[in-house]
Amino acid sequence: MDISEEIFIANLGIHIRQLREKKGLSQQALADDCDIPKTQIGRIERAKINTTIKTLIKIANALDIEPKELLDFSLK
Repeated sequence: MDISEEIFIANLGIHIRQLREKKGLSQQALADDCDIPKTQIGRIERAKINTTIKTLIKIANALDIEPKELLDFSLK
């Protein structure tokens, strides 16, 4: 199955937003927990940047989930 990078990154951002909202966190609260700027969370969720594994691990830790759960989503 061929997956375009753009589609994957867009779906990753949507999934991160859904997980964040499920935990009841604002972008600012998640950013604070990750020690990264709020604007970076917004850019990740809107698929404006291709984030690093290091940042994904910070996000997973802040959401209290395993990093692999960030990648467990269906492509749309």
